[in-house]
Amino acid sequence: QVQLVESGGGLVQPGDSLRLSCAASGRTFSSSSMGWFRQAPGKEREFVAGISWKGGRTDYSDSVKGRFTISRDNAKNTVYLQMNSLKPEDTAVYYCAAATDWSYTNYDVHYNYWGQGTQVTVSS
Repeated sequence: QVQLVESGGGLVQPGDSLRLSCAASGRTFSSSSMGWFRQAPGKEREFVAGISWKGGRTDYSDSVKGRFTISRDNAKNTVYLQMNSLKPEDTAVYYCAAATDWSYTNYDVHYNYWGQGTQVTVSS
């Protein structure tokens, strides 16, 4: 069993930065692929970023590449999403997810544990 708790969301202006954190409980965190997904109102959930169990591989959606950075600290059971140069179209609920059967995956169907989500709103 893995429990995930996101934090760090909020209301920011275009061009600002935010860092999301996801604290995980459970012994399988360090061997799990971790990902960030988001869902905007009226839209389907989409993959944002993923990181392999040791952190050696990362992937990003085209819409955030170059602006967002995913990282993890297995000693702290925490995964982060650093978001820079935020745009209004980044507004969404951001979810942290764990895929405990995969060392790396970016397919949401492989993610078997999800957090409750944290709201990010980018508006002037």
